[in-house]
Amino acid sequence: MGALSDLRVLDLTQVLAGPYCTMLLADMGADVVKVERPGGDLIRPNPPFVDDADEEAYGGYFQSVNRGKRSIQLALDDPSDRESFLSLVERADVVVENYRAGTMEKFDLGYETLRERNPQLIYSSIRGFGDPRTGETDRQGQPSFDLVAQALGGVMEITGQEDGPPTKVGPGIGDLFTAVLNAVGILGAVHHRERTGEGQYVDTAMYDAMISMCERTVYQYSYTGESPSRRGNAHPTLFPYNAFETADGYVVLAAFGTNHWRTLCEKMDRPDLAADYPDAESRLANREHLRAEIADWLLERETDAVVEDLTGSVPVAPVQNTADIFEDPHVHAREMLVDVEQPGAEQSVTIAGSPIKMTETPPTPGSRAPLLDEHREELLGSTAVEGDDPGTVESDD
Repeated sequence: MGALSDLRVLDLTQVLAGPYCTMLLADMGADVVKVERPGGDLIRPNPPFVDDADEEAYGGYFQSVNRGKRSIQLALDDPSDRESFLSLVERADVVVENYRAGTMEKFDLGYETLRERNPQLIYSSIRGFGDPRTGETDRQGQPSFDLVAQALGGVMEITGQEDGPPTKVGPGIGDLFTAVLNAVGILGAVHHRERTGEGQYVDTAMYDAMISMCERTVYQYSYTGESPSRRGNAHPTLFPYNAFETADGYVVLAAFGTNHWRTLCEKMDRPDLAADYPDAESRLANREHLRAEIADWLLERETDAVVEDLTGSVPVAPVQNTADIFEDPHVHAREMLVDVEQPGAEQSVTIAGSPIKMTETPPTPGSRAPLLDEHREELLGSTAVEGDDPGTVESDD
């Protein structure tokens, strides 16, 4: 039994932010029903595919963030399908959607309408600029994507080399961090309902989430009056805290603590640096000179040798690519790579596991993403209508 096995979630989301949020809930045992528009989630046909063959039901993008869910296809503008959706709402705990503000209202399926059918319902939205119910602005209704959120929220301004252009962070953090915050909000609302019996609206905006994630820039501007900008891999207030090139790759060092600094100088056979720059202030003031000294030392050494020499005494790590991650025994011991079935292919595929670890109710991200409309009969059939416990509904997976 998962930690959330008594929770039923109607997931009207698509692409990344919403599906990632509900995937986290599904990993922890929630019965997540993916309510898809005709034709399904926009991202179903997105590559990569195992064999690049048409018979594969969906690509890696969809598989990665929709595991462990059930699927039903409904056209919310169709009266019959709308009524089917409302019947599901009556037996749900949470509804999650990531449409533009006002979209659900066009179907007369906004929060207020759904709350009439289920007063204890928790209704959650993920939008680029939030919902008017929690703070109205002139941006609401505008489309937003990860790139837009990173640009507006200050992420791109502080990412990249000092003499280079603003740069997007590789992963879609505008979607993913917002999704995680939204999941936290949903669980907070669930806890509140358990105490009071009261449902509520949970709203998480991508722009808001990026400001929250860039918390450092906010206090720096408040304290100094200067807008932080790009520093490459360096840290504005800590040194050494950076990436350095080796003879065959790159390593990162985080030796800003005096104890780590002294050990690093000892490993470099440079006791003079430890004596001349004994505290954080002197090291930060002379960071360019010290960076050059460290860089010269590392450039003559191979990555594995550096890591072996410093591990355990100085915070150090190699800069890994994904192939390195797949080969790391630590990653496998932590069950961070999960194999799942790929419909239409003759082999399994690997997706990222759950980083949430629990001793009594461990998350189980082990089942594949659903086929489109795969679970219609069990969701709208008599068994689903009569039983409120998701555990009583048999699944084909």
